[in-house]
Amino acid sequence: MQTKSPRSLLRPGALTLGTAAIACAAAAFATARMPAGVTHESLIAGLMDICTTRDPGQSGFAAENDAAMTKMMTAMNIKPSGDVDRDFAEMMIPHHQGAIEMAQAELRHGTNEQLRRIAQEIIVEQQQEIAAMRLALGQPLPPLQPSPTQAGSF
Repeated sequence: MQTKSPRSLLRPGALTLGTAAIACAAAAFATARMPAGVTHESLIAGLMDICTTRDPGQSGFAAENDAAMTKMMTAMNIKPSGDVDRDFAEMMIPHHQGAIEMAQAELRHGTNEQLRRIAQEIIVEQQQEIAAMRLALGQPLPPLQPSPTQAGSF
């Protein structure tokens, strides 16, 4: 029986977040459902290789993106209040804040001008929606943030 390469199964680069946390979760899941011909050791080695051979230019972006995602997912895990509107807003506010933080990481590290412009728009639009949701909940408005039009703002 020929052993299959984990790289051919996982397609490096397909893990857009490319984090060690995702690799660990994927490893735990994948080891429970191993494809024929793939050993536990080769799969783990392939997953760790994908996570540790990242382009150094991506490491700052990846770390910031991972932190934003972790913070967002934690904050979205609310105890239901019984008020659908309140619960919706309480979950969407951190969701939007996560989008803002990911867009800020794009502005700090990205070079594609079209994507940088989209990131700027995300920041402005999501800040406006957070303000509207906070007002609907009777909460104070968030502090003002600098305009994302200058790369040095973040």
